[in-house]
Amino acid sequence: MSDSVLYSVLLLASLGVVAAIMLYVVSKKFYVFENPLIAEVDELLPSANCGGCGSPGCKAFAEKLVNTEDISDLFCPVGGNEVMKQVAAVLGKEVTEKDPELAVLRCQGGCDVRPKTTEYQGPRTCAISTMIYSGETDCQYGCLGDGDCVKVCKFDAMYMNESTGLPVIITDKCTSCGACVEACPRDIIEMHPKHKRDLKIFVGCLNEDKAGIAKKACDVACIGCSKCQDICPKDAVLMVNNLAYIDPLICTLCRKCVEVCPTNSIIETNFPPKKVKKVEPEAEANVESINLKTDA
Repeated sequence: MSDSVLYSVLLLASLGVVAAIMLYVVSKKFYVFENPLIAEVDELLPSANCGGCGSPGCKAFAEKLVNTEDISDLFCPVGGNEVMKQVAAVLGKEVTEKDPELAVLRCQGGCDVRPKTTEYQGPRTCAISTMIYSGETDCQYGCLGDGDCVKVCKFDAMYMNESTGLPVIITDKCTSCGACVEACPRDIIEMHPKHKRDLKIFVGCLNEDKAGIAKKACDVACIGCSKCQDICPKDAVLMVNNLAYIDPLICTLCRKCVEVCPTNSIIETNFPPKKVKKVEPEAEANVESINLKTDA
């Protein structure tokens, strides 16, 4: 009995040794050399694995950076210019600096201005909703309110506002990874340049219907009146398909378009209130004298 146990142990040990030798030979034969620079670059990247760089993860992006001669078109939105400078120093390559960007929600059709006309019962995702119907309101261009963008944000930079039914972007946490842009089936989230103090001016509407139909569906819809385009001194406003669009790269934030918009569809954020012009005493006296003459 003891001999059989001993033979079994020896047999198993022999099989283990043979298997170990085979694995060693195979690992050496099929060994794939990895450039040590890949691991070094990967350490510099933020390990967000958000896909904002166009690669499935930071490791894949590091491989692309190492194996690409010209990396001027490659950029890590989370790490920004600082990280890309460090990567360029390690690789001995040149990178192009890019202005920081922030996600912008181009819809302000909350529950108070865009009434619901139907009620959807089913899986609550924007991707499914946009495939099977046009939404619970008469606007087929606005936010569906199911929060797909919030679910894909890995940086807690978005949340759903329960009172409006719209997502809210926390600009201080936004890393411009673009995940929310990709997740939105209505394409109502865009990346805009980040100005000082987070100043922004943009048209918060994507409704391309004619004025009457758009206004009926949403109180703050763009009606394509072109007043914003006519008053813009820099030609930053474009009119396409009954809809105004403000080019963020041309706009100088003068706010003249905001003042003339009849439906308040142009949004301005983080601007201080405009100063009220003081009327000089002489001017006030002249006005009073004119009024007295008129009354006489």
